[in-house]
Amino acid sequence: MTLSLDSTAVAAFLAQHPTFFQEHADLLASIRLDTPLGGRTVSLQERQMEVLREKIKLLELRLAELMRMGQENDAISDKMQHWTRSLLLARNDVDLPHILISELQATFGVPHATLRLWGVAAAFSHGWFAAPVSADARIFSDSLHAPFCGRNNDFEAASWLEEGADVKSLAMLPLRVGAAPEAFGLVVLGSADPGRFTADMATDFLTRISETSSAALTCLLA
Repeated sequence: MTLSLDSTAVAAFLAQHPTFFQEHADLLASIRLDTPLGGRTVSLQERQMEVLREKIKLLELRLAELMRMGQENDAISDKMQHWTRSLLLARNDVDLPHILISELQATFGVPHATLRLWGVAAAFSHGWFAAPVSADARIFSDSLHAPFCGRNNDFEAASWLEEGADVKSLAMLPLRVGAAPEAFGLVVLGSADPGRFTADMATDFLTRISETSSAALTCLLA
């Protein structure tokens, strides 16, 4: 009578007898396997080397990706430091909004940018940054607890930009004092490229820009 073994039984047997191939080295050397590389037949040792090389290649690709991401983050951190330094060097409070926006555009390559503040002190109420905004815009800003990124669906804030009609994607950064529920302003970044600001993009650095902008501009509030 012939005993029939399925692959599961064979695998279980080999797992239970780890010294099997040590005791039958000639059998191990004679095993031939099909390989997806070139469609040829190779020994078990050769196939193991192929698998190992494939794993090493994947690890190298992953390492290269991590290094690239690290370099990009370092570059953005350097830009953040440069931008923050420009705010610290501002001589007059009234100049802060212009410096903040112009340096954002120059440092991060943002095509369009502006901001609006409400509740500013009387001495600053005639500044371009204190131009009137609707109640809806304020309510929308209050609802943002993180930067908004996405397509420009005719947002009022887009109209604050000089070329708002050409803006296809936006990043809107709420300004607030600490953890206050109400925002006191909004920084608006825009691009004609629909893919510049997307709903699925990481917002870590935009959050830092929002927090730094909030801290810098509180001196203009009443």
